[in-house]
Amino acid sequence: MRRTGGTGWTAWVLGGGSILAAAGFAWPFFASALPENAQAAAPVVAFALVPALIVALALTLDGEMYTAKTVALLGVLSAVGAAVRIAGTGVGGVEAVFILLILAGRAYGARFGFLLGLLTIAVSSALWGGFGPWTPFQMFACGWVGAGAALLPRIRSAPIGAARLEIAMLVAYGIVASYLFGLVMNLWFWPFAVGSGTDISYAADAPLGENLASFALYTLVTSTLTWDTVRAITTTVGIVLVGPAALAALRRAKLGRPGRATRPPQAEPATPRSTSLPGGGTRTHPSTAPGAAAAPPTAPHPSARA
Repeated sequence: MRRTGGTGWTAWVLGGGSILAAAGFAWPFFASALPENAQAAAPVVAFALVPALIVALALTLDGEMYTAKTVALLGVLSAVGAAVRIAGTGVGGVEAVFILLILAGRAYGARFGFLLGLLTIAVSSALWGGFGPWTPFQMFACGWVGAGAALLPRIRSAPIGAARLEIAMLVAYGIVASYLFGLVMNLWFWPFAVGSGTDISYAADAPLGENLASFALYTLVTSTLTWDTVRAITTTVGIVLVGPAALAALRRAKLGRPGRATRPPQAEPATPRSTSLPGGGTRTHPSTAPGAAAAPPTAPHPSARA
């Protein structure tokens, strides 16, 4: 029996979890804390997101996602993403993994892209030994990157024109996502990243507008002009070069939905064939269907001649 309503309910719950995670990113604007207190509280905030991650994984792997083909694709793409991320470690701003997240999210949907982002960071962190308070934040941020590509509008045009417009749209999205990723990742540790008393410092007793201005200046001088710009360039070049071929390959392996297997055709029961005889009578031939019982032969009539 096909499930109904599960997808919408899951989307609402995942959306609520993402809102809670966004509040975890933006806590400096809602909670007053001195830098030393903020540094002590950061691991608590980070690991408070772990239950939300577990719930997100459980809900995303529902009846429509938990299939052998989905698990195989997630495993392969997560391993590829982890390898790409580890290979780029230490090279400032080179985040080629964004190319994979955007293209896979576009091909397979928001939930697949979200889950791929979570698993890619988890696998790469486990292999590289990079677990820390930043890991849950990275997992959510990369999950949002993959999911956002699927939420972009569909393009209805001629096939060639639609493909080009889609790549252009994904390039624009990749640039925006690269800068937003750097911004949200700067936000959670900004209060204790620099000392107090500077133009880019967090002030616990300052009004919201002043802290927003300080954070904007901080992220501009620390990552926007360097790391984030390199990430945007890398993502743009990668999507332009491999995007069309990669999207075509991913869509050829389009995920199916469980419970939609095609029933094999049933053999129709054979019916006797009738042919007319002179005088309006009929003659019935035995069925030729496999396994049908053969009709007994008719005994010859005695001759009328004595």
